[in-house]
Amino acid sequence: MKKVLIGAVAASAFFLAGVAQADADLAKNSGCLNCHNVDTKLVGPSLKDISAKYAGQDGAAEMLAEKILKGSNGVWGPIPMPPNANVSPENAKVLADFILTLK
Repeated sequence: MKKVLIGAVAASAFFLAGVAQADADLAKNSGCLNCHNVDTKLVGPSLKDISAKYAGQDGAAEMLAEKILKGSNGVWGPIPMPPNANVSPENAKVLADFILTLK
C-alpha cells in the first residue's frame, strides 16, 4: 500500500512538472520570452514580478489573458505591450494561469 501511495505521488509530481514545462514552452513559442524573462526584467517586467503583483487577486487570470490578447500600456512603465494576434484566447488563459503560478 505504501509503495502504491508513493508511486501515485511521484506520478502526480511528474505530471505537474510536465504541465509547467508545456506552459513554459507555450510562453516561448508564443513570443512572450522575446520581451519577458521569467526571473529578470527585459523589455517588460519579469513573469515572476507580474505574478507577484497580481497574486491572490480575484479575476487576475482573466485580466492577464485580456492583456496578453489586447496589449497593455502604462502599467509597468512607458513601453507598451503590443497585442498578441497569434495567441488564441484559450492559450492566453493558459499563459495567464502559468504566469500566476510563478513565485
